[in-house]
Amino acid sequence: MSRNTVKQDEDLRKFSNAELAVRLLKYLKPYKLKITVVVLLLIFVMAVGLINPYLLQIAIDKNIKTKDIKGLIIIGAIMIILNFSAMIASKARITAMASVTNNILLNIRHDLYKHIQRLSFSFFDNRPVGKVLARVIGDVNSLNDLLTNSVTSFIPELLTLICVAVMMFVMNFKLALASITMLPFLLIGLFSIETFSRKRWQKFRKKRSTFNAYTHEDFSGIRVVQAFANEKRTSSTFFGLVKDMMDAFIHAVKLNDLFWPMVETSWGLGSVIVFWYGAKLIDSGLTVGTIIAFTWYISMFWRPIMNISSFYNTLIMNFAAAERIFEIMDIKPDIIDIKDAIKMPKIKGQVEFKNVTFGYEDGTKVLDKINFKINPGETIALVGPTGAGKTTIVNLISRFYDAQEGEVLIDGRNVKHVELESLRSQMGIMLQDTFLFSTTIKENIRYGRLDATDEEVILAAKTVNAHDFIMSLEKGYDTEVNERGSRLSVGQRQLISFARALLANPRILILDEATSNIDTQTEKLVQKGIQKLLHGRTSFVIAHRLSTIRDCHKIMVVNNGRITEAGTHEELIKSKGLYYDLYMAQYKFLSEGA
Repeated sequence: MSRNTVKQDEDLRKFSNAELAVRLLKYLKPYKLKITVVVLLLIFVMAVGLINPYLLQIAIDKNIKTKDIKGLIIIGAIMIILNFSAMIASKARITAMASVTNNILLNIRHDLYKHIQRLSFSFFDNRPVGKVLARVIGDVNSLNDLLTNSVTSFIPELLTLICVAVMMFVMNFKLALASITMLPFLLIGLFSIETFSRKRWQKFRKKRSTFNAYTHEDFSGIRVVQAFANEKRTSSTFFGLVKDMMDAFIHAVKLNDLFWPMVETSWGLGSVIVFWYGAKLIDSGLTVGTIIAFTWYISMFWRPIMNISSFYNTLIMNFAAAERIFEIMDIKPDIIDIKDAIKMPKIKGQVEFKNVTFGYEDGTKVLDKINFKINPGETIALVGPTGAGKTTIVNLISRFYDAQEGEVLIDGRNVKHVELESLRSQMGIMLQDTFLFSTTIKENIRYGRLDATDEEVILAAKTVNAHDFIMSLEKGYDTEVNERGSRLSVGQRQLISFARALLANPRILILDEATSNIDTQTEKLVQKGIQKLLHGRTSFVIAHRLSTIRDCHKIMVVNNGRITEAGTHEELIKSKGLYYDLYMAQYKFLSEGA
């Protein structure tokens, strides 16, 4: 993955508003009972709001006009009780809806996380980690307002609008008609803005994702940045990305800010029309109470429109986030279980490649018609120039990728025909770049087998000679390590990974340059542990340090995507082929270095 990939905006699949709405509503389904309660509470609050002007009209036109103090007190008491109850109901529905929204966000984030974990290596090969994190964290968080407002704003405001409109038309048809004269113009304006606003918010989220990816990569490689004194250049790039993100945000907000002036202008003009026309109707018998009540209803009519417009504004802003989430969730893993996949029995360890061809990109072959057969319990070394295809071979054994031609067989079974979990759970893979999690050393070792006891963890560490250095730490096995184990030396991290692999007790073991970062003294300590690790299981060892593979049962030399030589160390030295050249060049280099 190139540096430009981090700084390049993503191309996204476009979804229709209806499609996004339907998919989001599916997450509301499990909470339909709670949402029903919330809606009922909202209807009660809305009903109280609708009754208030009507009660005020009665108080003015009847009780005040007839000086009925008792009736006035009764109406006042009713209004106090209703509004106090509405206040309690409003608080209850806010609490309930917050609980529903948080649970929905949890479910969406969990579904997204589980889906990403199932995606193939090819997905991560082409996407910086920062851009993936932007979906899981930022984009999911952006749905909070959308989900909350869809129930707490849109539904009640729509009901309020309908009920207020009905009340207005019942009270005075002509005056009600005058009050909505500006509504068609407002709707035309809002839909016009939506057409362009969605694209602008999509652009902003792309810029923010790119910014997150660059920041994540830069901080992950801070040692390299400082080692080459590149702080000024990276700061300049950072500033450029921040500016792009800020410009995209301002560009989107400018258009969104037109919502409020349009609604308020329509509200103002609509009110002016109502007052002007209402003044004319006074001569036709329109009462003062009706005019005051109608004035209140006008406010109640336009306020929902403003709130619905706000929801629509939120909808446009956050549909861009939903689009990015569902775009990831619609990506299908390249490597999946076939329909009739069987559970892999306990692996004996026979591995065979039959005419295997593979390439990461179309038209480029990394492996070309590879053939070999390994017996159970054998230790096989893969050597050759960088990029020859050694790591690709072990990736196909673990089925991180599928062969484009030919078959990869384990114990005579094609790896494509068995369940992935049952296959990979019987394999152990140790890489040159050892990854440790931000937890204790004990838990990092236990990651090899989660049900292992403390005694088994310690025994595994002792076997690979990691116990002594672990006990020399302040808290021993309970010592917390930072992300990727940065508090430990490279050699110490490798020893912990050996203990983790031993605890897992894999049937097939893969060591990909696993000892390349260990110094000579540490290597001597761990060699005995490695021998115990290799004993009784089929193992593949990729190593550039040829002195570490002399005792392997077979050494296979990979060059230009083919196996050009195979045999024991002594046999390959006698044949004086590529292995002989590599070995002698390394031996000469070490002799001169000494």
